[in-house]
Amino acid sequence: MFGGLAFLVDGKMFVGIRNSSLMARVGAERHQDALAMPGVRVMDFTGRPMKGYVYVGPPAISADQDLKAWVLWCLEFVAKLPDKRAK
Repeated sequence: MFGGLAFLVDGKMFVGIRNSSLMARVGAERHQDALAMPGVRVMDFTGRPMKGYVYVGPPAISADQDLKAWVLWCLEFVAKLPDKRAK
């Protein structure tokens, strides 16, 4: 779907890798906060921005602690989402 590798928890994508960037699902309410951080840009691989998702460039996640912080932030968001309905 994203042209990369995605990681899910309870069937919900929370982070992924596309090329060398982290795809981070931060949620709509924290989208602008994420974009204000260094190395973060709009996730727009479809040609239009996806609110609640951002790309985090390699320099911003090169330290283990920085990558861990992004992963935990995304996990925290996804944990609050309702369960997915069975198809």
